[in-house]
Amino acid sequence: MFIRKKRNASGSVSVQIIEKIGRNNKIVQTIGSSKDIDEIEVLYQEGLKLIPQLTKQPLLDLFPNDNSENIIDIFVKNLSTNSIVCIGPELIIARLFDYIGFSNIVDDELLKHLVITRLINPGSKLKVIEYLKRYRNIDMDIMKIYRFMDKFHLKYKEEIEEVAFNHTKKILGKITVLFYDVTTLYFESEDEDDLRRIGFSKDGKFQSPQIMLGLLVGEQGYPIGYDIYEGNSYEGNTFIPILQKFEKKFNLQKPIVIADSGLLSKNNIEQLKAHNYKYILGARIKNENHITKSKILSLNLDENNAIATVAKSDDILVLSYTDKRAKKDKYNREKGLARLEKRVKSGKLTKDQINSRGYNKYLHLENEIEVTIDYDKFNEDALWDGLKGYITNTTLSPNEVIENYSNLWQIERAFRISKTDLKIRPIHHYLKHRIEAHISISFIAYTVYKELERIIKLHDKNLSVQIALEEIKTIYGLEYTNPLTHKKKFEVLKLNEIQLKIQNIIEIELGCLE
Repeated sequence: MFIRKKRNASGSVSVQIIEKIGRNNKIVQTIGSSKDIDEIEVLYQEGLKLIPQLTKQPLLDLFPNDNSENIIDIFVKNLSTNSIVCIGPELIIARLFDYIGFSNIVDDELLKHLVITRLINPGSKLKVIEYLKRYRNIDMDIMKIYRFMDKFHLKYKEEIEEVAFNHTKKILGKITVLFYDVTTLYFESEDEDDLRRIGFSKDGKFQSPQIMLGLLVGEQGYPIGYDIYEGNSYEGNTFIPILQKFEKKFNLQKPIVIADSGLLSKNNIEQLKAHNYKYILGARIKNENHITKSKILSLNLDENNAIATVAKSDDILVLSYTDKRAKKDKYNREKGLARLEKRVKSGKLTKDQINSRGYNKYLHLENEIEVTIDYDKFNEDALWDGLKGYITNTTLSPNEVIENYSNLWQIERAFRISKTDLKIRPIHHYLKHRIEAHISISFIAYTVYKELERIIKLHDKNLSVQIALEEIKTIYGLEYTNPLTHKKKFEVLKLNEIQLKIQNIIEIELGCLE
């Protein structure tokens, strides 16, 4: 049973308890009707409370004869673990998949299964097989999945991006802001090919071959598109091409571009200006020239004077300070120093191990033979604790610049969905296709995730999408044969309060109630 809000010709809304029988909806009870939003919500909550009472019925009513107890015993004994099916992902996630439009891309339920398991039970393709068998009673051959992936990416990537973009545009309206970031995905294999290359790893796996993934999203993290690059590519070189590609593909009208400091280069800024882009980029304030750094430190930013600006050529350098960031910076510096002191004390640190990465910048080589720590440099770095900078050519206020940039973290969630298990070991000419297919499936999964998150937040700000996914995983159905009619039936087992709320939210939002 679920709650329906039905709009009447008079303009009022009737709140009804509905039971789905086959493909038809049966009205069990009308709670009431009103034109007042608050009253409608009260009626809705009353309906939620009534459903558990209406679904209670004596079990013996199912078997109205003298042998009821024996029939029940036999019925229960004939049930097996195979009778219990995890139906929640099909009721919720699969419907969102269809609603967004991904089911129109390819007429194959396998894609839906792969996307669902990416969200519900992320892991290797062998884990997909295990999940389908254990929770859905579906036998799947691993080679069927591989054959599907071998042809999937190149054939459907454009359509996937188009479906995702159209949905994002439907949610956001005009696309006014774009966020871009890249990450690296490594492989547990020593072999390189024309895509997987050893390069700078964001995961610290510098000896493992990797690929680079660039992701473009709109406000609140809604997906636009993605591209895959060779693992040894410089991330800054991916920035302008992907912007131009999707601007042309979707006819975007010069939205503000937001990216982190990894994409901050003189060439990128020149290219952004040459193509009339407005931008907000993370700044490397410690790498500024001596005059600019002196100006920044002279501002003496603190919690009472937390935001300021410094003119920088045609741009504005926005500075912000927080105590929370200062404490984190100090903690990381001291932790890095302690690690260096331990290495220096061991006497095993050599000249060839010194570089400027991370906290190695505090190391100093004396007389070409002795490695020491430059404590003056360590103490000078303390002046920058809590400070963060942003380069922009927009007319936004400093607070608006910081607020817009702060939404860049949304991309990290998409990266997490993509990064889960890329341990693809077989080496043959189809490997590249499977890697690309994995990214495509992850991109679809992220789009579905964002829609689930949007719908939940719209109706219940206290319910997180993570909790919702956990609840969805525990919605089960029972496949059984009726002991009286001998007909095979399937029933969704009674939902708990949170599961019922999720189901009602989906029913209402997807417009499935007529």
